[in-house]
Amino acid sequence: MFDIKWIRENADAFDKALAKRGYEPSAANLIALDDSRRSHITKLQEAQERRNAASKEIGKAKGSGDEARAQELIDEVAQIKAFIQSGEEEERKLIAALEEAMAVIPNLPHDDVPEGADEADNVLYRTHGDKPAFTFNEAPKEHYELGEELGGMDFSTAAKLSGSRFVILKGQIARLERALGQFMIDMHTQENGYTEVSPPLLVHSDPLYGTGQLPKFEEDLFKTTTDHYLIPTAEVPLTNLVAGEIMSEDQLPLRVTALTYCFRSEAGSAGRDTRGMLRQHQFQKCELVSVTTPEESLNELERMLGCAEMILQKLGLHYRVMTLCTGDMGFGARKTYDIEVWLPGQDTFREISSCSVCGDFQARRMNARFRPADSKQPMHVHTLNGSGIAVGRALIAVLENYQNADGSITVPDVLRPYMGGLEKIG
Repeated sequence: MFDIKWIRENADAFDKALAKRGYEPSAANLIALDDSRRSHITKLQEAQERRNAASKEIGKAKGSGDEARAQELIDEVAQIKAFIQSGEEEERKLIAALEEAMAVIPNLPHDDVPEGADEADNVLYRTHGDKPAFTFNEAPKEHYELGEELGGMDFSTAAKLSGSRFVILKGQIARLERALGQFMIDMHTQENGYTEVSPPLLVHSDPLYGTGQLPKFEEDLFKTTTDHYLIPTAEVPLTNLVAGEIMSEDQLPLRVTALTYCFRSEAGSAGRDTRGMLRQHQFQKCELVSVTTPEESLNELERMLGCAEMILQKLGLHYRVMTLCTGDMGFGARKTYDIEVWLPGQDTFREISSCSVCGDFQARRMNARFRPADSKQPMHVHTLNGSGIAVGRALIAVLENYQNADGSITVPDVLRPYMGGLEKIG
């Protein structure tokens, strides 16, 4: 999370950085909690020193035949021992209180992140391509209209099986979704230098704490009766591959990717995007994770962004990149780029990827370190994560951007090898 020593030395800077994210000042409270912890530890150390000294005095008193003094010292040592035992439990409580207070404080933004309250204050970074020029006069249809008319999307049956925010894909639409996922993982492993990983989809609480989903965002997670959680993103298992490790500098950067299902309760999204596939409880995503040195993390962010953009470029989709403001960034991020793809059916841009650098925020929670080549002292790594990209939203974008007047969908060139050479759906 944070280095309490750094907070002590930079209390004003810490609070100013939190203010940019809309948070109340926290340095004074954290320092007070740490003062209580340090004061208690000092008392325990003094008690331990006195117990050691008294134990030596017992032997001297017995050696001189002063049994009364020896018994006084024995009683004193017993009292000190009881104090130390209860004091160790109190120390654990004080440490836990400090950790709990820090665990719900978001990461501090980089200095170059634009200040703002919400998505309205995000800043355009760059755009790519142009909106599609349709030859038909009617307004472009939304993805769920196209999918239902082609018989490839079934929301009503999915609702009978599982409730809202689920869909059943069928036939060539289902194959198109599979093609998109395979295309993405192939590009990232064969062209972008990522190593493919097939991680567990169920994790314990520690990995979720490490990446910052717990404790603050537990309501967004699906929890099982065995104290496992369904992963909300493959960022969780991929980033935690280095939890508790000390790597050598020559092992960095570590770049891994995974194509997995993700599961989110969408607890804070009631009433938003209830039509179609934009916001589902279950969806596929190709995740990118990098672990690198502090000096290279910002360069790695630009590289990761380029890898995600490459997918959209090869699909021939119009998009823009936004630099998120301080009020719109995720909990663990220091800087984030959102890629927003053009959806003609909605006549707007929608997020399809987020790429974030987290600094050492997650590494401290996971105790993930590396040993620099010129030093024996381990340092915390820097972690990054990004969508490379969200498969369901890519499916939406392909359906809406490649729709034809007759309701058919032209298959993008790069996906045709994955579709058995099929050029058109419907």
